[in-house]
Amino acid sequence: MKYDLSTLNEEQMAALKALDGAVLVTAGAGSGKTRLLTHRIGFLIKECKVSPYSILAITFTNKAAKEMALRVSEMVEGAERVWISTFHSMCVRILRQDIHRLGSYNKNFTIFSESDSDKAIKKILEELNFKDEKFKKVFVRELSAYKNSGQSLQDFLNTHACEFSMQDIGKAISFYENYLKKNNALDFDDLLLKTIELFKTCPDVLQHYSNRFEYILVDEFQDTNTVQYNLIKMLASVHGNLFVVGDEDQCIYSWRGANFQNIFSFKKDFPSVQVFKLERNYRSNAPILKVANNVIKNNSSRLDKKMWTDKTEGDEPVLYNGYDEKDEALFVATTIQKLLSQGYKYDDFAVLMRINALSRNFEEVFLSYNIPHRIYGGFKFYERVEIRNLIGYLRIFVNPKDDVSFARIINVPKRGIGEGTLAKLEEIGGEKSFVETIIAPEFKESALFKKFEEFVASYQEIKSTNYPCLSQMVEDVVAKFKLKAMYNPSLEEDLNRILNIEQFVSSVKDFESLNPQADLGQFLEMITLSSDTDDIGQEGAVTIATVHSVKGLEFKVVFIVGLEEGVFPISRAFNSSSEMEEERRLMYVAITRAEEKLFLSHCSKRYLYSSSQYQIPSRFCSELGLFGQTKQQERKMFTEKEKVQQKLSQIFDRSQIFKEQQKPRKDVSVYRVGQLVSHPRFGEGQIVYISDDGLVGDIVFEDFGKKSLMLELAPLEIL
Repeated sequence: MKYDLSTLNEEQMAALKALDGAVLVTAGAGSGKTRLLTHRIGFLIKECKVSPYSILAITFTNKAAKEMALRVSEMVEGAERVWISTFHSMCVRILRQDIHRLGSYNKNFTIFSESDSDKAIKKILEELNFKDEKFKKVFVRELSAYKNSGQSLQDFLNTHACEFSMQDIGKAISFYENYLKKNNALDFDDLLLKTIELFKTCPDVLQHYSNRFEYILVDEFQDTNTVQYNLIKMLASVHGNLFVVGDEDQCIYSWRGANFQNIFSFKKDFPSVQVFKLERNYRSNAPILKVANNVIKNNSSRLDKKMWTDKTEGDEPVLYNGYDEKDEALFVATTIQKLLSQGYKYDDFAVLMRINALSRNFEEVFLSYNIPHRIYGGFKFYERVEIRNLIGYLRIFVNPKDDVSFARIINVPKRGIGEGTLAKLEEIGGEKSFVETIIAPEFKESALFKKFEEFVASYQEIKSTNYPCLSQMVEDVVAKFKLKAMYNPSLEEDLNRILNIEQFVSSVKDFESLNPQADLGQFLEMITLSSDTDDIGQEGAVTIATVHSVKGLEFKVVFIVGLEEGVFPISRAFNSSSEMEEERRLMYVAITRAEEKLFLSHCSKRYLYSSSQYQIPSRFCSELGLFGQTKQQERKMFTEKEKVQQKLSQIFDRSQIFKEQQKPRKDVSVYRVGQLVSHPRFGEGQIVYISDDGLVGDIVFEDFGKKSLMLELAPLEIL
């Protein structure tokens, strides 16, 4: 994108030129906010002669940050000096410089992934003898609430209540925090909290950054939580030039702390704020925008705005009533085939759903039709067991205090080292970490040394080698610790693991080619903060994803499926007006991903929760304003119905479906957080979360990472 102010409309230009003080831009979906943000940076540098070094731009995804950086680099010289990043990446960068000043950490800290935190919590609760599975579930929730509250632990305990003793909750939180310190580790929430703690403890550090950043820009402001908002205000404390862009109609992350009320708080916190509205949509055509406006106007907690476009031409969105979920999937597949013949490409299509449990039927039909596709919302490449093991090895070279990673890998490959040996090692080491203990000269006199001798020799050899490049060091780790040799290439599953390790090494080479000065710690930081949705919309494949996964993206053709009460909107929102408004915002986001064509579908019957049930169309269907379609339009929609049913009988064994529908419903009360279970496809795993209604469980599988499964549907066996 070239720097060209003539490409901005009147509202965008007015916002761009509001230079001093606080500026709030309420930017509707597809209103060109990225163009505004990048041109504002260009305007500051080109026209106002602001140093790129003095500009900070924050967004929420790695993909958005990279896109913004690329656009700015095409506009102005010195763009690489503009600090463009996500909140978490920005905080990591600050902490790598100064976290040692907090006293308990050093700059080589490990960033715990979600699975690392789950393991730590399990270990701590076992040590504290908190065996109630419900306590763990509540503790995870309260830990998240505490970290997103911005309060001190004591204030949090004094102002919150739950079904368990807040004293016990506080004790477990304290143990968890101390466990992280011992491992020189931070979880994702800590990256923000420790940055604020650093600013409060060391005012000179805050002074340095608040002096430096003369202009601060924040994208997706509606997705900020309390901690992030406080962080922004601290950084803007010197110059006060804070430019935020957001849309309360697209706040869909309240379940992880996002608070769209920050938009309203911003106006109170900065009384002289200048407010601008961007209501012109450049993405979707008028018929699509019409149904989006029809839906979102039913929310009360929003600023008054109505999106419009000059793209007046376009097909009316289609609302399809499928016989069942198989019919729905086939409708999507046949529609894609028809549009392919009209010149569309596979990556022009997205199939969006509220819950990823609906994806299986589309996968089956797409395979039958040879439609290439990719499903998002499943496990990440970096969560595969063989990759997590390799990452564990690499982590201990950066952070020797990381006992979690050491405990994970010390018996991979098998070395006859179990929990008993580690307990003895911990007793020998005292305050030292496992790695510090085994490499200490006096450990050679220990009776345990023989078990660790080969490991120590390889570790110290690699540690002392001056590698010319990062990938050579990683390849040496793989070779010396026999991480590929432990697998049998004649077995398909083992061969896949070997290939995954090779792919990992390839990703290291790609990283070092783009970042020749980067070290191992920076590579590990990059993959830990990466998202499985960073590459959504890959060329040559239809995207199948949850709506949450595609926030900020756009597709020429969008299918929104599963529009039934209890599915979308989800059932837990029925008794909460605020949750129902969030479901409606989610629907608005789904609709506004579409540029040219929009198809929406619901089923008369759907096989869910171990039975086939008649479904009630989603309330959003009536809000769309499409039930006024003429009978002729309705007949046109269903002309292929008979062919669809014939094709269904070829793809699916209807008799088998009938048999499955006769099975009694499974009692989900038998499942508990912490249980070990087995799945015929995913293997052994552990339940780490169960929804309040008991219907959905998050299970971490050794080979496939975390999966969200319908507990009544999933063929699980309790071990």
